[in-house]
Amino acid sequence: MANNAIVFVIFLIASLAEPSETKVYEFRGEGRTGIYRESELLKEWPAEGPAEIMTVENIGNGFVSPVFTDDGFYITGEIDSMCILFSFNMKGEKKWQTVLGEEWIKGYRGTRCTPTIAGDHIYVGSGKGDLYCVNRRDGKIIWSKDLEDDFGGIPPLHGFSEAPVVDGDRVFWTPGGKVHNVVALDRLTGKIIWSDKAFGEVSGYNPGQLIKLKDRKVFTTFSMYHFLGLDANTGELLWSHEQDNYPPEKRGPGYGDSHCNAILYENGTIWYTEGDGNCCVRLTLSPDGRKITEVWRNKYFDSYMGGVVKLGNHMYCGANARPQLVSIDATSGQLTDSLKTAPGAIISADDMLYYYNQKGEMMLVSQDQGKMKLVSSFRIKKGSLQHFAHPVINKGVLYQRHGKVLMAYDIRKQ
Repeated sequence: MANNAIVFVIFLIASLAEPSETKVYEFRGEGRTGIYRESELLKEWPAEGPAEIMTVENIGNGFVSPVFTDDGFYITGEIDSMCILFSFNMKGEKKWQTVLGEEWIKGYRGTRCTPTIAGDHIYVGSGKGDLYCVNRRDGKIIWSKDLEDDFGGIPPLHGFSEAPVVDGDRVFWTPGGKVHNVVALDRLTGKIIWSDKAFGEVSGYNPGQLIKLKDRKVFTTFSMYHFLGLDANTGELLWSHEQDNYPPEKRGPGYGDSHCNAILYENGTIWYTEGDGNCCVRLTLSPDGRKITEVWRNKYFDSYMGGVVKLGNHMYCGANARPQLVSIDATSGQLTDSLKTAPGAIISADDMLYYYNQKGEMMLVSQDQGKMKLVSSFRIKKGSLQHFAHPVINKGVLYQRHGKVLMAYDIRKQ
């Protein structure tokens, strides 16, 4: 009996000594999949759309979606050429705001780097490529990195749109420099843990993704013409996949260099959908993470920046060359169904698809093994300029940003 008590005490001490994993809140929800773990949501909306229960105005120019934690949300906007980080409670009441630095004010003016929250820290980039670590409680800047001075980086044609990836003690960033092309930083101090020159190409607007294998973690991102896989611990470039839709002599800013969608990974398979690159591609990843093999491509599943969701054995996205909402068989790569609409951003919750097209129409679409049916829709009337921001669902509420305005709609079953 005494021996059992001693064993229990040792186990308890060991458990308390183990650091608990920091909760991370990020772009497109858990795992960046665009699938929100919600239930008891409306399967059909009133003709005028679901009830609008909150409007937050004056958040500045931008395309960044809100990121929710347990007690509020965070969002950025450009005001007077500066990047502003806002903290709101669940009622939409502002808790604090912080001026980070200069923001992108050229083509498509506004913020485009969605914040990532890890514990008491917020990691957020600007369209100019600078990176900031901010105290979540009071908005004070803990450290920052300058794209050019610290990394020798060069902004892409339309500004950075990366969403920082956080894992353990590090945060990953793609400055696009000749030497510091992809980096891992100590997330508490900002010091470089490793740096890899990769192909020395400018960043490809990609939000980044982390693949967790049994014995290795692989950080993935895109530069202008390459999909990159790097060892998250050492920074070694393990493999790459060239975006070869443009021959080398025709390449340059604005020509085949925009790869804005997060990849999907599942059981040894990588799918990426980059409409300005190789479009939809299925790859197999070796168990040790060191080798990729191409399985198929489909040029008609070609979202540029609206994301992809995978439900069961089918994937869904807003196509560009042929403006449609399309589905594809994830195993074979064959298109399954399509709905005529405009390009847009897609998410999913409670087995339904939520599609916000670039004409400002919010659509509720049912799906069943790749087959789709438009159920309801309404138009976003507030805000201005482009309809690029991705929808977000949190606690039964649908949030949509349009320019300087964030709207919230109650989509819960009554």
